[in-house]
Amino acid sequence: MRVFNVCEATIREVREEDLDQVIEINLISLKEHYPVQFWRDHLQLWGKIFLVAEVDSRIVGYVMTRIERGFSFLRRFLRKLGHVVSIAVHPNYRRRGIGSALMVEVLRRMKDLYNVDEAYLEVRVSNIPAIKLYEKLGFKIVKVIKHYYADGEDAYLMAREL
Repeated sequence: MRVFNVCEATIREVREEDLDQVIEINLISLKEHYPVQFWRDHLQLWGKIFLVAEVDSRIVGYVMTRIERGFSFLRRFLRKLGHVVSIAVHPNYRRRGIGSALMVEVLRRMKDLYNVDEAYLEVRVSNIPAIKLYEKLGFKIVKVIKHYYADGEDAYLMAREL
């Protein structure tokens, strides 16, 4: 397992005992929530690409991803896709490069461990800070998904080659 420090955070693979803190960050940070079993399933199936950022033994951010097989959003043929399901950083730790570090490491792992060709994610059209981060990391807006979120807000589907 590769562990490294960025800013003041350590990025590492999630562990079962981290899930309560991860879920707490999700509840504080995002409108989208998942049943506990959804988190556990991702830990069991995709633990090498479900990462946390830790500061002083406290989880301050996470990125939860999975690998899928499907049609490319960029090339229009079947490929191995990395889906960024959820990412959040606790509000007290934002704007320190933690979200960026989580994304850089998870994209590297998708490519190196699973030979993924392309990564994609959905993001609220109103979430300008996240959109700017993803664009900085090479993601492009591919399409708008109307009424994607439970509250009716649209999402951008963003993708990039790996």
